[in-house]
Formats: sequence, structure tokens, C-alpha cells
Amino acid sequence: MATGLFKARLGVPLYFIPALRLVWQSSPYWTLARLGLVLIQGILPLFTIYMTKLIVDQVTVSLALLDPTAAMQDIVPLLIGAAGLVVGTTLCASLMELVTVAHAQRVTDYMQSIIHAKSISADLEHYENAQYYDALQRAQQEAPYRPPRLLDRFAQAGQSSISLIAMVGLLLALHWGIVGFLLVAAIPTILVRLKFAGVMYHWKRRRTQLERQAMYLGWLQTSDLFAKEIRLFNLGEHFKHRYAQLREQIYQEKVGIISKRSFAFFGTQTIVGVFIFAIFVYLVQQALVGTLKLGDLVLYYQALQKGQNSLRGLLSSLSGLYEDNLFLANLYEFLDLKSNLKEPDLPTAFPIPLATGITFNKVSFQYATTQRKAIQNVSIKLQPGQVIALVGENGSGKTTLIKLLCRLYDPTAGNITIDGIDLRHFSTHELRSHISVIFQDYAKYHFSARNNIRLGHIESPADQLRIQSAAQLSGADRVIQSLPQGYDTILGKMFDQGEELSIGQWQKIALARAFLRESQVIVLDEPTSAMDPRAEYEVFQQFRELIQDQSAILISHRLSTVKMADYIYVMSGGRIIEEGSHAALMALNGSYASMFETQAQNYR
Repeated sequence: MATGLFKARLGVPLYFIPALRLVWQSSPYWTLARLGLVLIQGILPLFTIYMTKLIVDQVTVSLALLDPTAAMQDIVPLLIGAAGLVVGTTLCASLMELVTVAHAQRVTDYMQSIIHAKSISADLEHYENAQYYDALQRAQQEAPYRPPRLLDRFAQAGQSSISLIAMVGLLLALHWGIVGFLLVAAIPTILVRLKFAGVMYHWKRRRTQLERQAMYLGWLQTSDLFAKEIRLFNLGEHFKHRYAQLREQIYQEKVGIISKRSFAFFGTQTIVGVFIFAIFVYLVQQALVGTLKLGDLVLYYQALQKGQNSLRGLLSSLSGLYEDNLFLANLYEFLDLKSNLKEPDLPTAFPIPLATGITFNKVSFQYATTQRKAIQNVSIKLQPGQVIALVGENGSGKTTLIKLLCRLYDPTAGNITIDGIDLRHFSTHELRSHISVIFQDYAKYHFSARNNIRLGHIESPADQLRIQSAAQLSGADRVIQSLPQGYDTILGKMFDQGEELSIGQWQKIALARAFLRESQVIVLDEPTSAMDPRAEYEVFQQFRELIQDQSAILISHRLSTVKMADYIYVMSGGRIIEEGSHAALMALNGSYASMFETQAQNYR
């Protein structure tokens, strides 16, 4: 999104235009209301000080004439006008507070939705890279408030500019040198602001990893996932101490930068104060010699103060814009992440039903964060209606093959075809809609039991009969029927009236999600690892019935389950080292036979 943006003279990309476009897209009407109020608030101070001048001049004339009654008749309209300006200013301030809060909330929610959309669409490989998490955290930190604050800066700059132009016009009428003094006095302040904006930006980028480590330690201490082990191994104080150390380091470094910035600001503001005092002395001297009337003195003094405040506000806004522009780079660094999984321009329709099946043709794959090949020259065939099994030690590449089949990654060599068509010719959405997968690290959604299962095919209506049928096939129905509200029971303890399940029960819920999906290929990655042998037996007794004409891939360490497969591939080190039916592999008396005999001894 930020690619090809204009470049500032300092070589820093300008993110103002796309960021403001996001602000506008989030809520056009609130944006217009905010800009309108800024314009009004910028003009009102000019009318206010001019009205003050008129009142002071009228009072001066009335005192000279010694006629209070006549004076009051002339002053009352001015006082009414001044009161109207006060009411108008107060009303604008109140409206601005309302508009600012409403607008900021809209922008924040909109930016969060953009972050979520980008996270969902990001390639899976990003989630295995620490730099991605750095970029994500920086984007999450900046997205909620930088764009609305950018509008604030522009609004403040616009308001300050309008007031400053009005005040400069008044002061130029007195002496051009006064304006020159104000501008020269502002230069050190803007230089300090720009310098420390850069210092803070680079410090925050360097410390992203440290911030994430501290957040992780905080999560360890508060998450239910680690609660048992932290208590059993008495890790609480250790994690608490490490967290405190990291936060102290961040605190010391940040306070050090802020301290230097504060002292620098003190020096520049002292210089500004000297200049302003010199101008004030000049105004007093002009009043004493009669060049200025008393009302003029009040007018120019207020113009000087408001001019100084407006200039300070303008410079603060401009330096703030520079700072926001730097930090918006963090947001666009994340939003500009490119996908390596290219969608076809003209997707091929997925074959229904499968004619020849799925083929892995000499497939190799290497994760971007390692030099080791996860898959090496693997060839596998899955025919329509066939059940194959992948077995092997952890890390042998079984799950990686499934990720490649679902096109969560593309092979680094070789290809995968469905009915002879390369996976890359299909729309990824359509491809995945025809494959049901339950990974061993399945998700536990803290929703109702019904919605937990329905997530397996969210595009279809919430059909209770189909959901219950899938639950019966996975063995989850009996678990759900025993819960207080049945299928309406919230699972997990995160929300009120939630019911926690055992690991095996959660696995049955996840398995039901896979069974709900009417896909041509079903993949079960360690589908019953947390179930007891009886529950596992019941699931697979129904499995052949369930898949009917579907093709299936089983990944399991329990070779008693694998026996039911039509064909078995044995993997080691990312390669296929044996293949065949159960009987053929047992006759081969190789790795598979050795593993099977070792497991069988445990049941004798």
C-alpha cells in the first residue's frame, strides 16, 4: 500500500496520504465535522481579542468623558458580543470533544480490522519468523492511534496556522521585526523536536524484541496453559523476576531519552522566553511614549501571546507529524508484507469428483528459516476412495506434506497435482474447501459446542442434524449430551458458565469439525492421539463408513490404526524409506515391521 509513495527530501517515505485516506475511509462524516470545527476554532480567537480591544478602547473613552451611563449604553452591545463569543467557543470545544472521541473510536476499530485482515491473509511462513512478530507488534502498537493522531496533528496545524496568520497580520502592522523575532526563536525548538523524534523511533525499533520477551513472560504468568506447571515447578517468582528485569531495562533507557529531551526543551524554551520578554518591553515602551493606546497595548500583547502559542502549536504539530510519519512506517512495513503464494489469474475449476487422484511428484521443501530440507524428493500417490497412511518419527516431514497439499506453502522442487493439474492452478480458497484437515495441534475455540463443530464448514447453514451427525461419528455427541446445556454449552473456562473438557474430549470436538465438511479429501494428523484405545477403536470402526468415496490420509504413531490403510508410506529424515500395504511391509521386515513389533509388545 505504501509502495511508490512520495519521498521527502530527507529520504523518508511520506505515509500521510495513505494514512489520511484510511482515516477518511473509516468515517467520512466525522472527519468532515472535525475539520469544520477546526476551522471555526482557528478563527474565533481573532474575533475574541478584537472584541477585547474594542471594549478596552470604549472604557478608556468613557473614563475620559466621565459619563458612566452613556458609556454603558455603548459598551453593553460589545459585552453581549463578547459573551456570545465565549458561548460559541465553549460550544465548539464541547462539540470537538464529542467528535474527537467518536471519530477516534471509528478510526481505531477500522485500523484493527485492517490489521486482522492482513494477519489472516499472511502466508503461514510468516508465523514461523521472529521478524514477522516484530513487525506485527509494531503495527499493533501504532495502528490504533497513529492515524487518528495524524489527523489531530493536521487539525492542530491548521487551527494554529489560521490563528498565527491572523496574529502575524496584527503584529506586522506594529513592526515587522516582531514577527522575525518570533520565527528565529522557534528554530531551536523545532530542531530539538525533530532530533528526538528520530531518536525515540530508532530506540523503539531496536527494543521490539525486548518488549515482546517481556510480553511473553507476562503471558506465561497469566495464561491457564502454564498455570499447572508454574505451580508444580515453582516458576512464578523466576518468571516474575525476569519480567521485572526486562521492564526495568526498558524503563531506564526510555527515561534516559526523555530526560535528555526535557533538558533540551528547557534550554530552547528559555531562549523563546527571552525573545518574548524583549518584545513585551518594546510594547510597553511604545505605550509609554504614546505611540500605542491602552487598547492597542492589550490587543498587541494578546496577539503576541496567542501568536506565540499558535507558533508553538504549529511547530509542535509539524514535528509531531514528522514523528508520526516515522512510526507509520511500522504500520506499513506490516501492511506491505507480500505473499509468496500467488493466486492464478484464471483459476482452474476443481475436479468433482476426482478422477485419478492426488500425486506428489518428487517434491522437496525447505523452510525459509532453516538450512535443513524438511522434505526431499518425495513421491506419493492417493487414488480416489483410497486410504493411505504416513508413519515415521516426529520431524520426519509427515505434517509438512499436508501443509504442502493444502497449499499453505509451495514446494521448493517438484510439484503436487490433482487429476494431473498443478495445485497452483486452483484458487487456494476452492482447493482448501475440498480438503478436510484436523492437525495434531488443533484449535480449542471457547464457543458453544455447536459453533465449535460448525466452524468446520462455516459457509453452510447451522444445520443441527448435520452437526450432531458429525459429532456422533467422532464420538463427541456423548460428551456434549452430558454437558449442562448440551450443544449450547460454552466450552472452556474463558467465559461464564463454560465447561472444560479433557484433551481427548477436545480432540473429539475437533474431529467432528473435519467430519462435518463435505470434502473429497480428508486428512487426519494424529486424530486420536489423546483418546483411549477403546474410543480410538470406535472412531475407526466408523471411519470407512464415514469416508465412503472420499480419499483419506492418516498420520499416526499408533500402527494398530495404520493397519486399516490401503497403502502405507514410511518416512525418515524427510524421505520415503518404505512403502506398501501392512502385510507387504511386515513381510519386508524393515523399519515399519520393527516399529509395529515394538508397539505390539506393549499390549501382550
